[in-house]
Amino acid sequence: MQTDCLIVLTGHMKGHVISVDGDITIGRNPDNVVQLDDIQVSRRHAKVERTPDGCVLKDLGSGNGTFIGNRRVVEHLLADGEVIRAGGQHIQFRAAHLGASSGSTDAKPRVFQSDGQEAFEASDAKNIYRTFFQTPEKSTGDDRLREIQKRLTAVYAANQAIASEQKLSGVFERIMDQVFSLLPADTGVILLKTEESDAPKVEYVHSKTGSDSVHVSTTIVSRAFERGEAVITCNAMDDSRFSAGMSIITQNISSAMCAPLTHQEERLGVIYVDSHGVTDAFKNSDLELLVALAGPAATAIKNAQYVRMVEQSYQDTLLVLANAIELRDHYTVGHTWRVTNFAVELARELGWNDVKQREVQMGGVLHDVGKIAVDNAILSKPDQLTDEEFEKMKVHPERGADLLRDVKFLQPVIPYCLYHHERWDGEGYPFGLKGADIPVEGRLISVADTFDAMTSTRPYRKGMAPTTAIQALVEGRGSQFDPDMVNAFVACYEKGKIEDVLQDYYKNEARSIACPFCSTFVRLNPEVRADSEINCPVCHRHIRIMEHEGYFYGELMMQSRPRNLPPSDTST
Repeated sequence: MQTDCLIVLTGHMKGHVISVDGDITIGRNPDNVVQLDDIQVSRRHAKVERTPDGCVLKDLGSGNGTFIGNRRVVEHLLADGEVIRAGGQHIQFRAAHLGASSGSTDAKPRVFQSDGQEAFEASDAKNIYRTFFQTPEKSTGDDRLREIQKRLTAVYAANQAIASEQKLSGVFERIMDQVFSLLPADTGVILLKTEESDAPKVEYVHSKTGSDSVHVSTTIVSRAFERGEAVITCNAMDDSRFSAGMSIITQNISSAMCAPLTHQEERLGVIYVDSHGVTDAFKNSDLELLVALAGPAATAIKNAQYVRMVEQSYQDTLLVLANAIELRDHYTVGHTWRVTNFAVELARELGWNDVKQREVQMGGVLHDVGKIAVDNAILSKPDQLTDEEFEKMKVHPERGADLLRDVKFLQPVIPYCLYHHERWDGEGYPFGLKGADIPVEGRLISVADTFDAMTSTRPYRKGMAPTTAIQALVEGRGSQFDPDMVNAFVACYEKGKIEDVLQDYYKNEARSIACPFCSTFVRLNPEVRADSEINCPVCHRHIRIMEHEGYFYGELMMQSRPRNLPPSDTST
């Protein structure tokens, strides 16, 4: 694409591409550039106009609103790939200045709808798989035998490479590396079925053409996915059956192949490749090779999906434990999530790697898990604790370590639980460790934990202003806290990494709500309206915005899950 454009994804204009050379009006009236035949769409619903900063979507006072995804907007600077929703209709924005990456799970390829008249040959993938590995005939010549040996060696090497990956994003990359090393392809796309739909959706794109969009024939993809057939196009450049505008020929796709990704009779999706500008770029032997690669690829994808399920189960386990802590100590609700966010930002500032950051996330969530063993009367006391009660509270670090000690995957968290109340000067508990003798994990959580305790409101006192709490950390540097940890935390604060996580930071703003899960006040952007959906920046729960007599409040969406911090995988 040479200019920014809008791609109509639904309705009678489906497939139309409109360049954004000036103002593009959207509405039900026929005089709109994008005319949407939908009763939920206003006559003059919205427009997209070009500005020096980019293309801006503006709602024109529509009755039912204009949305980006599930978020209602009044005026919004469009980003590449975003989908505009008006009524039940969807339009995608594509920016001209963004090129397709060589391989990306974030790519948003344009999928054109073919007219169903592509000339192709299709055969059961199982039969092709069998012929690829069949024993050569006795009359087969030496050249043919060498070619067969070369192909089998290539498939074996590809199988080994693909099987070596566990992360889904890595599997996709390995598959495409092998496809492009063995086949004359310009574009490769992996499409997988999702929980929301059995129809395969684009998951990964690899392109070496430098174009800013990828076109996939849905006819070929559907044939391969629904029937389990391997498909190859025939003489696309010369075939008169292609209709103008929506066929493969208009996208300069001369040859294409598609093979199903099948694991133990379960159809996971398809792998699609095409070649530009050369007729009959692919031979039947190439299709056989693609099918042979699709077998191990499907197994690797399924295994990676199992790994993701295990990782999600791990995250769910953390969530259950965190919820148990919050329920036991309702006066400090949200403390767990705020400390976790502070701790992760601190770890990033210190340069800890992603693996260690995920451990910090786990440590932040579970640092107070030992409070489960503390008497409820002490946890729920609205006043300051007596000396005797405080002695009983001081057992929670050791109790937390005891709870985690026999669970192998939670054992790395023990230092976060056991040492977060130790002090740099040796006056802390439970062991009175001093200076660098305190494990670094405990020193990190100590700063995050204390900062939240100082800035959060309790029934018996109001929270400190964040600047006051920062000053208290600085004054405690070298006595209560590791100086390096304090310095790094102050740097986080000065970079604006801390403020959004504070419990009451946005409490006095007119457009703010208390998160119904963690109690942190969340600022609402001007475009947020009733029925908008947002994520809490602290516990990452999904919240629906509600309104009553001019006042906003949040309703927890129960199907939501907290986001991993940081994500353990970059795939979608």
